[in-house]
Amino acid sequence: MLQRKFDQVVKKYFPNAMDAKDTSIHYLGKMQNDHKIDVSKVLMATSVCSDDINVPSTTFFNVLFGPFIMGGLGGLPFAGQTGMTAFAHHIPDEGSAFIFYGPHIGLTLEGDLGKMYRPRQEETGNSCGALMLALSRLKDDNYKPILNENDYQQMKLEESLLPHRKQILDSDHPQKAITEATYEIIDKKVHEYIKTCKDEFHVEKVALLGGIIINTDYGLDDYFDTRNFEIIDVKNL
Repeated sequence: MLQRKFDQVVKKYFPNAMDAKDTSIHYLGKMQNDHKIDVSKVLMATSVCSDDINVPSTTFFNVLFGPFIMGGLGGLPFAGQTGMTAFAHHIPDEGSAFIFYGPHIGLTLEGDLGKMYRPRQEETGNSCGALMLALSRLKDDNYKPILNENDYQQMKLEESLLPHRKQILDSDHPQKAITEATYEIIDKKVHEYIKTCKDEFHVEKVALLGGIIINTDYGLDDYFDTRNFEIIDVKNL
């Protein structure tokens, strides 16, 4: 009953979102049936936020090898070209690669974006915490992130979001807008790294699934709003 209520709330903001576990089953099926990818020989990489809440979001983790973790705060692929190269070298013989990527956002039953009830916490907390912190800072017109080794990922995340500041703050739902902008940044970087590292892949196919993870209450299934599913022929990039 509660899951059905959450479904209505989620669809208000993300009308195309699906239960995350159903999403996993759907795209595993497409890889195996439509694209003849043997999922028993697939190594998965993730470029999702390092937030612990994202670990149980899908069943990909239970079926595929890995994950090779590329993502840091906000889901940006901080592992870079070196990380993509290492991932390419770890793929099973005669296997395939799968990259699951995107930011996440919390949503309460009351419809509060950027918030969620975490396990064993009575009050709501931010999700994604890094993005909601960035949002609070971007509201200051004079704020500019200063890169430093003690908070490199957060500062780099905020620097990446600066060009999107106006569209984020002008949005009716800035929490959703900053998440959308972050997805675009991650998507661009993942494609860029695959292209620059294409010669490191000794397989024909790299499957990509990108979108936004929507965190719900503890004990309920998360949702996933798919933005991109594609099979890349790395030899013809």
